[in-house]
Amino acid sequence: MAFAETADYGLLSPAWAGTRAAALTSDEALLQAMLDVELEWLRVLASAGLVKSGIPDAVAPACQASRYDIADLAARAQGGGNPVIPLLADLRAIVREEAPAAVGPIHKAATSQDILDSALMLMASRALETILADAYRAQAALADLAREHAETLSVARTLTQHSLPSTFGLKAAQWLHGVGQATAALEAAAAALPLQWGGASGTMAALTAAAESSSASPLELSADLAARLGLADPVAPWQTNRLPVTALGGALADLLAAAGKVSNDVLLLSRPEIGEVSEPREEGRGGSSAMPQKQNPVLSVLIRSAALAAPGYTAMLQAAAGAADDERPGGSWHVEWQALRQLLRLAGGAAAKLAELSGGLHVNTSAVARNLALAGPLVVSEKVMARVAPLLDAGTPGQGKKKIQALVSRSLAGEDFAALLREAVPAQVLSDSEIADLLDPANYIGQSSALIERIISAYPGRNNA
Repeated sequence: MAFAETADYGLLSPAWAGTRAAALTSDEALLQAMLDVELEWLRVLASAGLVKSGIPDAVAPACQASRYDIADLAARAQGGGNPVIPLLADLRAIVREEAPAAVGPIHKAATSQDILDSALMLMASRALETILADAYRAQAALADLAREHAETLSVARTLTQHSLPSTFGLKAAQWLHGVGQATAALEAAAAALPLQWGGASGTMAALTAAAESSSASPLELSADLAARLGLADPVAPWQTNRLPVTALGGALADLLAAAGKVSNDVLLLSRPEIGEVSEPREEGRGGSSAMPQKQNPVLSVLIRSAALAAPGYTAMLQAAAGAADDERPGGSWHVEWQALRQLLRLAGGAAAKLAELSGGLHVNTSAVARNLALAGPLVVSEKVMARVAPLLDAGTPGQGKKKIQALVSRSLAGEDFAALLREAVPAQVLSDSEIADLLDPANYIGQSSALIERIISAYPGRNNA
């Protein structure tokens, strides 16, 4: 079967299909990363005088993923349990035909896990560039949204019910708080992606023997390779210490969780009976195959689907790390590969969609005001209880609270709370204007404006950091 017929283009994965992150984590992208590691290692060896200076240039033409049958490599990978083994056979075959003298040094003092783990880190590094760029676009858009609606009064909801007055700006700022925190953690994880270079059992024995004639030590050679690939130079080989993988997976999952929170709120608030927000519209998106009047919030649906899928893959990485055995894990190492790639794809798809959603989200301020008004003055009952209850104690502490609760209960049954409050509190204690101020939701939003600015200041984005 041809590669085109076996490739996974994401037909059942619309959360990431067709995204830049999908392309950067494709089989071809991983294959290119493996070839890049092999070629850069030859350059390290040549720079150290351990192979002839012309070897890397002689091998370079063969280090192009387009020259390989990826479906065939995948099928043959079953023979040794990883794709590096058949790749090396094909790489050497091409070089043997085009530059026979350059075959010998290929893969010198390296092992399959060195190549594959380093290639996965390299692929992740490349994918994270676009994921982080989209995450920062989302941050900037959420900051703009927070500032624009810093004074848009809204109702906060706890356990699905109206609770206290707030502002829509603070809701957007809290979205930013989550996304910004996750993005910062993911950027740190990206900077820490390490090279894996330990040889067959993590002792660097083959490299130590090969480097005897060089002035550079094996650790210096691996550090040179890390620098050339743009990866971190680790303290030691980590072939059975899988925490670099779980750290990256956890950071990706956190970004997906933060994006999921935004999508959950948008899905709720865009329900027609609530109608406070609507997604940006685009031709051909959000329609129904049977109901032409519908405009489905597809961006949020797909972001949420990615957030819901992430914990399963994260658990796979944690389980694999916990099951690592000996000096090269059997089976647990293998299960990491697809789980990590899926997390990169899901985060990439979600970040791109979150940036678009945040940048084009429409806030229906009239609906926001209407829904706040539904709660009436009871939305500030917490404030009334704190301010007025002591005035009604009549010498018995706690008596006032019971009286206010009784007024709230009568209001919930249909009576006017403001009138009930006016009747219960003497005018000489609280004037009409004081009661009006007391019941105005705009006077009970706490530190909303300050919190918005603190959050925005905490996450200035990549360009302003």
